[in-house]
Amino acid sequence: MINQENLFKVSIIVPVYNVELYLEKCLLSLVNQTLQEIEILVVNDGSQDQSQKIIDKFQQEYPDRIFGFMKENGGLSDARNFGIDRAKGQYLGFVDSDDYVSEMMFEEMYNLAEKHNAEMAICNLQKVDENGNTTQKLTQLPNFPEKIVLENNLSVFSDISYFACNKLFRRELFQDKRFKKGIHFEDIELIPQLLLQCQTLAFTPNYHYQYLERQDSISKSHTIKGLDILKAVETVSKKFSQSQFSNQLEALKGFQILEGVYTFLAYLAFVKDAGDFDKMSQELDTFIKTNSLKIKDILQYKRFGRNYLLSLPLKKKIYYTLSLLRLKKLVRLLIN
Repeated sequence: MINQENLFKVSIIVPVYNVELYLEKCLLSLVNQTLQEIEILVVNDGSQDQSQKIIDKFQQEYPDRIFGFMKENGGLSDARNFGIDRAKGQYLGFVDSDDYVSEMMFEEMYNLAEKHNAEMAICNLQKVDENGNTTQKLTQLPNFPEKIVLENNLSVFSDISYFACNKLFRRELFQDKRFKKGIHFEDIELIPQLLLQCQTLAFTPNYHYQYLERQDSISKSHTIKGLDILKAVETVSKKFSQSQFSNQLEALKGFQILEGVYTFLAYLAFVKDAGDFDKMSQELDTFIKTNSLKIKDILQYKRFGRNYLLSLPLKKKIYYTLSLLRLKKLVRLLIN
């Protein structure tokens, strides 16, 4: 009897919600992968548009690769978890249904993970507009080799971006872990926890993942839900203290600074409601105090060996500096 578990090297999970304009391009990039032994689990999370018709068409054309599912709307985390529960591959990948990938992405990442016995493989990604033009290159691990032994390079814990979409995960990492439902920034909450279970990472500098910046994206509307960033960082901080790397506190501090301070401030810049802005600013002050982060350390934080603040454009430098010095009135003038 054939063991279904061994048929697929990679399971690619694609949550779908009202993306009829973008889904075909996404799925074409996946069915054309050079890696043959893959399954593509397309999870329709209660779409109200024509997305299901597109899924049906692909399932008919590629019955050995595309496996469609329908469920009631439960959000991104719920749809991903639905896919994880049904995946049969040795490794798991996550692709958002409005994005697309290079045809070599999963073959290269799978081969690298196997070559280096890595629990997680990472590639570079880039933002693209709706015409396919590259708007920003998001370099993940500059000057790092293919094989990264975490025990000797835990600075990557505080330096990398915690997208789920540009990574390939050994399935065992999810044995008792799932994306948290009902929150924003579920990647920041879960992916660092998965990394803490790893011994080795594999890395390719190729820009395999194309992240679409949609004009109508939900991420453009910034609200009090941004506080989920701070909650996610607190969750990861607790897990860090219980992990194999618990004595490497500099890496934890760097993570708290990059995600809890700089990522949070980047989100806060687009919060329009003055009341929400003030409440979130106060929560950030509490976060900084609770975690004993010094303003000097935040200003001097280095990412990949370079001062992070000094590497930013002038307007961002001014915004972050004024925010950290608690000059909130000036900050509001700057961003309005």
